[in-house]
Amino acid sequence: MTSIAITGASGLIGTALAHRLATDGHRVLRFTRQSSSGADSIAWNPKDGSIEADKLRGVDAVVHLAGAGIGDKRWTTDYKREILESRTKSTSLLSSALADLSDGPKVLLSGSAIGIYGESESSTFTEDSPAGQGFLADVCVQWEAETAAAEKAGVRVAHLRTGIVLSPKGGALKKLLPLFKLGAGGRMGSGRQWQSWISIDDEIAAIGHLLSSNVTGPVNLTAPRPVTQAEFTKTLAKVLKRPSFVPVPSFGPKLLLGSELADALLFTGQKVMPTVLERDGFTFAHADLESALRSLLSK
Repeated sequence: MTSIAITGASGLIGTALAHRLATDGHRVLRFTRQSSSGADSIAWNPKDGSIEADKLRGVDAVVHLAGAGIGDKRWTTDYKREILESRTKSTSLLSSALADLSDGPKVLLSGSAIGIYGESESSTFTEDSPAGQGFLADVCVQWEAETAAAEKAGVRVAHLRTGIVLSPKGGALKKLLPLFKLGAGGRMGSGRQWQSWISIDDEIAAIGHLLSSNVTGPVNLTAPRPVTQAEFTKTLAKVLKRPSFVPVPSFGPKLLLGSELADALLFTGQKVMPTVLERDGFTFAHADLESALRSLLSK
């Protein structure tokens, strides 16, 4: 049995990961912002820089998934600052704590996102691709940089550059399902924008794989067959046996979400390949979108 600590353990990915690890016989510790914590929880507050670092002694690895939701609120100046600082401050605090422990975790899988590559309809991105332009790219660059203290101290660090995680329990798919089940779903904008997705099952399996591998640096957590937005909506409608005729014009979501957020989430994308995962021997349970959706929606 190994001991693994998780930040963001109450989120979509964190909840599924904690359940899988516990089912597999590992001890799971959850970071909490409550001032007092039990035997299997670790109190911390990235805003004021406090952390129960002693509870990390003897722990084998940390999976760091905490951060304010990208699509939870309009991107006001204040919320964009919260998106950034919730990632940089928490990662810096955690990285420094690991660096100071001689008997602490030797593995840190730290969250990131494929938004680091910027948007493109023509390019294909791998882990060797440079960072792109835009708010999300800038956030990811700063986010990943905050693991430097842990890396310098000899902790094996991998950056989980996660794509669109598909789960009927949360994220984009949960929001789309009601519309598509009513036959009211359709492509967003031109439909040419790339969507680099991964099933929740493969996301959790990939993290488990990385916990026991020797991989360091950026790792794209995306399925090997990305699709355009038009292909995505067509496939989802097919699986649900519903029509998908009417495209969604950009002005509606932009009015609702704000132009910058709507563009980042719905009307732009990037074609990202999981080169490092595949080279390290990871096998996807759901390599193509249709099989992924059929599996996820049958549960």
